[in-house]
Amino acid sequence: MIHPKVMRAVRNTTHGGPHALRLDEVPLPVPANDEVLIRVEAAGVTFPDVLQTRGDYQLRIPLPFTVGCEFAGVIVGAPAMSPYAVGDRVAAIGPAGAFAEYAVANEKQVLPLPDSVDFLRAAGMPMNVLTADFAVQQRGNLRAGETVLIHGAAGGLGVALIQRAKLAGARVIAVVSTPAKEVVARGAGADVVIHPDGFLQEIRQITSGRGIDMVLDPVGGDRFTDSLRSLAANGRLLVLGFAGRSIPTVKVNRLLLNNIAVVGVGWGGLMANGRISPHEQWMNLLPEIQSGRFDPVIGDVVPFDRALQAIASLDERRAAGKILIQVGTG
Repeated sequence: MIHPKVMRAVRNTTHGGPHALRLDEVPLPVPANDEVLIRVEAAGVTFPDVLQTRGDYQLRIPLPFTVGCEFAGVIVGAPAMSPYAVGDRVAAIGPAGAFAEYAVANEKQVLPLPDSVDFLRAAGMPMNVLTADFAVQQRGNLRAGETVLIHGAAGGLGVALIQRAKLAGARVIAVVSTPAKEVVARGAGADVVIHPDGFLQEIRQITSGRGIDMVLDPVGGDRFTDSLRSLAANGRLLVLGFAGRSIPTVKVNRLLLNNIAVVGVGWGGLMANGRISPHEQWMNLLPEIQSGRFDPVIGDVVPFDRALQAIASLDERRAAGKILIQVGTG
């Protein structure tokens, strides 16, 4: 198969944030022996992408590089002994490179797509669905009948957390900041939706003073202390990120007084060093993905030449639902 020698790609050249990115022409990436070359049809915008535009993500990539962590498309090049073949429809994840017309992916981070899952839907799931599964099942040990509070519930990760918690049989209380985001959270399956201002008092009323079994928090910031206060005895607060831009601290006496726990959720680091298998997770969840029990609530689909604005909308917390970039025509 003959491929073009150059492609369009969203490039970070300065660590100047989303508005400093550039849509440039660059040579096609050359896959290593354990990688496949994929023609990108769609890509999902994630919070790590935003962090990478400023050099703030824990995984540092030398400048210049192509931004983007998750995408979906068609394999156009594969090693002779690969489990994948040219023409296979796949999703994939990686440290960078997704916001381009072609991308490479390690075979261990390639996720097979059934025909029933289109490229846009596929591009909106890998990072969020697999992180949510790791958080709820492995780190949080969520049990049926428990009550969960989810901050940032209308974002791509928030929606996946709602859907994974409902799959576990939990009651979900979603925290969102606008009426449009409330619609997204309810559409994802939240049982109750509340707003950030005064959420602790609302939680106490909703639970008749008992409190929450688990808080899933990708936001951090000034909500953190009241999230701890909202926990019932033996409750746990799972830290998934800091979309609120500030990293809170813990007064550990709070943990002692009510036998509560603060738990870190670092799926990306484990995936990057091979200590967790995204492929195995994906295959275990594939029946739920095919059935629609995991399904991104798509907030916007933007053409490739508006990719920079799409990243900026997530950075500025204007996005409700998952933001996707349409790269190809498939």
